[in-house]
Amino acid sequence: MDNHWPEEVSIDRHTLAERVAQQVNGCFRVEGLGPLRLYGQATHGSLLLAHGAGAGHRSAFMQQFAAAIADQGLQVITFDFGYMQQMQATGKRRPPPAIARTVEELAGWYACLAPLTVKPLWLGGKSMGGRAASMLASEQPCPGLMIAGYPFHPPKAPDRLRLAHWPDVKAPSLILQGERDPFGTRQEVAAYPLPACLEMAWLTDGDHDFKPRRASGLNQTILIDEAAALGASFVRAQSCSEASAKRAFKS
Repeated sequence: MDNHWPEEVSIDRHTLAERVAQQVNGCFRVEGLGPLRLYGQATHGSLLLAHGAGAGHRSAFMQQFAAAIADQGLQVITFDFGYMQQMQATGKRRPPPAIARTVEELAGWYACLAPLTVKPLWLGGKSMGGRAASMLASEQPCPGLMIAGYPFHPPKAPDRLRLAHWPDVKAPSLILQGERDPFGTRQEVAAYPLPACLEMAWLTDGDHDFKPRRASGLNQTILIDEAAALGASFVRAQSCSEASAKRAFKS
């Protein structure tokens, strides 16, 4: 989908604030931060969506998922972590830094963008980006989490669980997971001690990228669109609950 990538416009942070507040769609290169893309209108909410380890925000998955969420009434903001920016610049693959460094970088993006959105900015991400988002949510408040393909453990290493920080997450959270995901299958996750704030939504026969087997009669596009609809519905439901609670408090 890179061939359809809109031209990036270089802007400073003041102009970024205007673009986010005006809910302008497009691709931008923000001075001091890097590339960023804005999708949709914040009718029901806003989401900062971090990419996974192997592909940046230009990937086909990230573009389709972000666009599908935006079609459901959310403003979606995607970006590239620093190591991915270096990969784009040099054409050479490189691994992501330690997860703590990724969380720190995500915190910087969130601190910059959260004051700018017209609706409270949710945290989210694909795989590694979702893990980083959940770790950041365990360290500071956020309205909620939406994660696509959480890496509960490395493939073929089910004993190396990545759940230690989850008891500290208090925000309403949704993980959209393929039933066959090698980073955590439906059968495996059923045995995990997940916090009360976390809900799981399972995508029939999907793998880590929501690709089902041909025999299922489904395809990846169907599952990505289904995941986007489920995620957006979760955000809307939480927003309505919060609004109702505020009205009740005032009365």
